[in-house]
Amino acid sequence: MNKPYIGLKTAAYAILVIGSVIMLVPFLYMLSTSLTAPGSELTLPPKLIPEPFVWNNYKQVWFEVNFLQYTLNSIFVTVLDLVGTVVSCAIVAYGLAFFQFRGRSLIFLAMLGTMMLPSQITMIPTYYIWKTVGALDTYYPLILRSFLGGAFGIFLLHQFFKTLPRELYDAAWVDGANPWTIFHKIYLPLAKPALSALAVFTFISAWNNTLEPLIYLQDKQMFTLPLGLLFLKNEVQNRMTLVMAGAVITIVPVLLVFLFAQKYFVQGIASTGLKG
Repeated sequence: MNKPYIGLKTAAYAILVIGSVIMLVPFLYMLSTSLTAPGSELTLPPKLIPEPFVWNNYKQVWFEVNFLQYTLNSIFVTVLDLVGTVVSCAIVAYGLAFFQFRGRSLIFLAMLGTMMLPSQITMIPTYYIWKTVGALDTYYPLILRSFLGGAFGIFLLHQFFKTLPRELYDAAWVDGANPWTIFHKIYLPLAKPALSALAVFTFISAWNNTLEPLIYLQDKQMFTLPLGLLFLKNEVQNRMTLVMAGAVITIVPVLLVFLFAQKYFVQGIASTGLKG
């Protein structure tokens, strides 16, 4: 191994480390502020390690500002959204990947076309539909759509299914298995990396979703965490320590999910690009 290569590799690692530290500083400041005594968060110079640690900020946000209820609401919405998206997208992607029928390519292209539409275009007609059926101030607009599939998830899983050998399907069919049995006994277990990647994407999107709850929910008892965090500043009269505590509570689940699912997430993303 020549010296120029070692030097370039060392420089690359150094740049990555510096970039990581720069990106980590805002999170550390947020965590530090959430543990700081009220009125001490704007002292100069700022302290990354507060003295003493004030855990009462979390207690106050969790119980007095109702973040416990917001967390339960977010878990409820996210879990149903996650299950609906993964199940519906897997079924549709399997059908598009292995079944031959007239108009399949047209349906697939039309589905991909929906990914190019900004969400703002469909926001007003979608709101009118939910208002017409009396679903405002409920979780239906946040959940039901996930059980109808999503273009990104279908595309992701479709690309993965196309990398799997067709011979598995043909052999199982000859042995007497029906398409549903082939799906959940053979191809679904093989698709765990892609399903994990889709699950991570869906979890992050559903957990951080702020716009749709803001549009459809009016009852504060039904707020999710991002929406509760949005209104927290007014509720606590601009106390930055409580706002930061609420931000930490909101962001930690996303970090934990990505950390523990990182292996499958990377495998799923890498494998879906092997074959078109």
